[in-house]
Amino acid sequence: MNYEELIKAETLLWQYQMMRQPGIMNRTVKRVQEKINNVIPEKVHQVITKAIKEITRGVLLGSGFTTKTRSFESDIRVIEAQVQGRIRFYSSSAAAEGAITGFGGFLWGVADFPLWLSLKMKMLFEIAALYGMDVSNLRERIFILYIFEITFSSQKNRNRVFKIMKDWSTNKKITPNDIDQFDWRKFQLEYRDNIDLAKLLQLIPGVGAVVGAYVNHRLTKKLGKFTMNAYRMRLLSNTTIIAQT
Repeated sequence: MNYEELIKAETLLWQYQMMRQPGIMNRTVKRVQEKINNVIPEKVHQVITKAIKEITRGVLLGSGFTTKTRSFESDIRVIEAQVQGRIRFYSSSAAAEGAITGFGGFLWGVADFPLWLSLKMKMLFEIAALYGMDVSNLRERIFILYIFEITFSSQKNRNRVFKIMKDWSTNKKITPNDIDQFDWRKFQLEYRDNIDLAKLLQLIPGVGAVVGAYVNHRLTKKLGKFTMNAYRMRLLSNTTIIAQT
């Protein structure tokens, strides 16, 4: 099996995982989370949504200006060797950041959110650029948000978002023309529900540093893997991106 065949097999498996229906446990957990969210006052949801929207949008818009334009490689093996390097770098950086903020307890733990989000978004932009995407384009930034959303999401929402991503050449034409039109409420609810428990443990004195390092490393690495497969899915339909064997 050559490299192109290998990544095709890996990407097909990933696509299957994105499209499979939610299991019993997944549905049960989601129902519990929805009940909790229904108890939270609407004003609280609005405040959290606005905060996450502003932080994410700020990082999203800023990352594009600090991501260098890269010369495009035609050999996907070369591309992915560089991508793997960025994933290792950002996973290690996120682990260090999680350990430091976790060690500081609650107040430092609060700082973890914007810091970790910045690292994850910067990684997404760099990977997109390595795959030859124009990260200054608004629709490419929306695609980056979709990658982030399916990584930190329930299986039901993952099914919904993946349908948009899978036929991106068509669906990108109907994506929002303004970043403010993105569904930030859904985005923040799915993200919070997906990481809340792990991040609460990070606030516990004594174990917060260990938990912060482990969680940040594992989830950043997961985001990197999802990002690779999302761009593989797009590039493998382009016959000019073929690994030389």
